[in-house]
Parts: sequence; structure tokens; C-alpha cells
Amino acid sequence: MKKTLVLDTNVILHDSSCIYQFEDNDVVIPISVLEELDHFKKGNDVLNFHARAFVREMDKLVKDTVFDEGVKLGPQMGILKVDIHNTQSDEVQKIFAEDTTDHRILATAHLLAGSSKGAVVLVSKDVNLRMKAKSIGVEAQDYFTDKIESLDELYTGKSICENLDGTMIDKLYEAPYELPFGEVDLNNGGGTPEPWHHFILKSDQKSALAVYNPNMDLMQRLDKRPAHGITPRNAEQLFALDILINQDIPLVTITGKAGTGKTLLALAGAMEKRRSYRQIYIARPIVPLSNKDIGFLPGDIKSKIDPYLQPLWDNLKVIQNQYLNNNSEFEKINKMVEDEKIVIAPLTYIRGRSLQKIFFIVDEAQNLTPHEIKTIITRAGEDTKVVFTGDIYQIDHPFLDSHSNGLSYLIDKFKGQRLYAHINLEKGERSQLAELASNLL
Repeated sequence: MKKTLVLDTNVILHDSSCIYQFEDNDVVIPISVLEELDHFKKGNDVLNFHARAFVREMDKLVKDTVFDEGVKLGPQMGILKVDIHNTQSDEVQKIFAEDTTDHRILATAHLLAGSSKGAVVLVSKDVNLRMKAKSIGVEAQDYFTDKIESLDELYTGKSICENLDGTMIDKLYEAPYELPFGEVDLNNGGGTPEPWHHFILKSDQKSALAVYNPNMDLMQRLDKRPAHGITPRNAEQLFALDILINQDIPLVTITGKAGTGKTLLALAGAMEKRRSYRQIYIARPIVPLSNKDIGFLPGDIKSKIDPYLQPLWDNLKVIQNQYLNNNSEFEKINKMVEDEKIVIAPLTYIRGRSLQKIFFIVDEAQNLTPHEIKTIITRAGEDTKVVFTGDIYQIDHPFLDSHSNGLSYLIDKFKGQRLYAHINLEKGERSQLAELASNLL
């Protein structure tokens, strides 16, 4: 059934092309949304980009009829209309006394639902606003265009294969420590694995760790080896280091709960391969607690930002402390920081930069939107490696969740690409206490 969809401001700020994502359904933009977008036009954040892009697109579409019967969005698409009339609803005012932009948007949806013959749906990424809408009988839903359907089926990058032929595993321990994939029987009914997929291979008495190399169609055995003083403590961490130091893989994602070693491994891999890159750049998005802008914090811009970046410096210090103070490697890290061969900065600082021959680590990537992820990857130049780390179940962004964040979206869309590899880390290695707390609390 054809529907009328009333858009909240946060949907537009999440995806400036959203009006073209609803097939033949009609789209209504409350005038309050345009007013709110006006506050986001200036600035260098991704929200400002979306606000400007949407306003420019509206400028192309808008005719006098957009405020009455609307304008056609395209062939086999619905009508776009800007609603300037339905800004106040007695029922909304009675229940929600405060006059806010959210309540005016809600009033638009409520009055349209009462006067329209078809279904009217409020589309918002704000869970609270959706609950308010449902409380007064207005249908509401999230913006689903860039959401993945099932986390249960999200790619993990690894498999455990048991009850295998011990002879096959023996061959992986003989030079050249690899087998043509056609000679490998994984007891899984056949089929080629995803590129750079990792395996824990087990027979009755033997086991081996291996990776499928799609460029050579080989199953290659992996040995445990340190990376710049950091030794992997389990098979998953070994797999993570393998894809981090493999220069045939320019895009890597590593997920896992707190304490699994995501950021530390990414830094260790970068340091191990530092001679192949002109700079190691480590960044993370700044998502203030309680969703308050960093302007609320005291001090200058450096003192406002430093607390968000301190965990990255802590991980670099862990790597540095693998060496004695008088060791040349210890001093070399200090020198790399001084010479800006290692840079730790907020993610917003990369806007406008050209990422040429850089090992680029993006921490806490679960707090990025799919569009922000795309923006970062499309900046990658020749010989650049981009690594995203994060926990898709620990999200601080007010309008993202485990299904709609950019990291989950990236894993789902890039699965099967030869330029991409992913590993999900499950076992915490920070300490026994940290692992227990992560599992129980």
C-alpha cells in the first residue's frame, strides 16, 4: 500500500539523499525540519555536509506546487511536499506541553494521519520521538535504507573446521606451508571461502591455523609471531595481525568487545609495517557523553579533545613500553611522534586531506554513519591502508544502533571483496577481571 512518509530532521542529517529511497511512497517535509536544518548549514562536520547537500537538492526540486500538491520525485517515484500548515495539534499540545521542533514535526504527522485516506508514517532515527508518535496513534519507524537485516549472520572472518584428515594438516607443516585449495577438504560440502577467510583446522590429534589466499587460490598456514613487540595471545589475534600486515589487503575491519585488543593490534601492525608508509594516522570520532557538544567542556580546544584521544595514546605507550628506556626503538617512537610520522587526532581533522601512502586507523568506528565510512574510504589514495576497529554493540551515537552503524554496514557490504578482510575478536585479553566484567555486566 502506498504511504505518506513524514521525515524527521535526523533522517536528512543521516542521509541527504533520503527522499529518493522510498520508492513510490509520498514524502512530506514539515516546515519545522527546514527551519532546523538552517542551524546545521555552517560547519565542517558530516551533519553540516548533509544539511547543505539536502538544501541544494531541494533548491533544484522546489516549485510553487511543492507547498500544495507537491512535485514528482522521479519516474515510478512518489510526490515530495513541504507541509507549512500542520504545525500545531491540540492533542500533541495537550500531552506534550513544551513547544519543540520534535513536537511540531509530530503534530504534522498526527494531523496528516487524521486527514489522509492512506497510511501516514513518521520516519525518525530518534527512538524517543518514535515512542511519542506511537503513544498518540501515529505509526512510526526507523530509517531502514542502510540497516543490515541480521547481526546473527554478520560476517566474522573465521571458521573452525573439525574432524579433518590429519594428513592434510601434516602437509601444511611441510615447506612451502601451503596447499592448493583444490586439495583441501574442509568437510563443509565444498565451495570457495571468502577472500582472506581464516580457519582453525582440527583433526583428532593435530591442529593448524590457516588463511585462504584468493590471489593464489591457496590455503596458507600461519605461525604465531610478534609485531613490534606485541605477541598475539590467541588465534583470533593472530588472524588480526595477519590481515593488518598483509599489504595485499588495503581495507581491514576488526570488531570485538572491550579488552580484545583491537586498537593495540592495529597500532602494532602499523608499527610493524611503518617503513612501507610515510605516516601512521590514528583517529577516532568524538561523540561526547550525554550527547553534549564539546563546547560544554572547560578549556581550549586541545583540552576539550585530549580526553577523547587519551586511550589511543595509552595503546601507543603499551607498545613503547615493550622496550627499555634506553632502547633505540623506545626513542624512535618518541621521534616519530615529534616528526608527525605518527599522528593521533580527532577524525574531523582529516576532512580535506589526501590520504596517500598512509596507514590509517579509525578507532571506535561503530560511532560512524555509513556515509562517514564511505567518505573515509573514498579518500584513500595509492598505497594507503585503512583499518576500522570497534564494538558494534557499544554505540554512543544517539541515532545509530548495532544494525545501522557504519561499521556493521561496511562488514555486510564488503564481504567477499579481494581488497578487504575482517576478523571478529571474541576473547578478552586485557585481564581476567576485564574479561569477567565484559561477560557478566
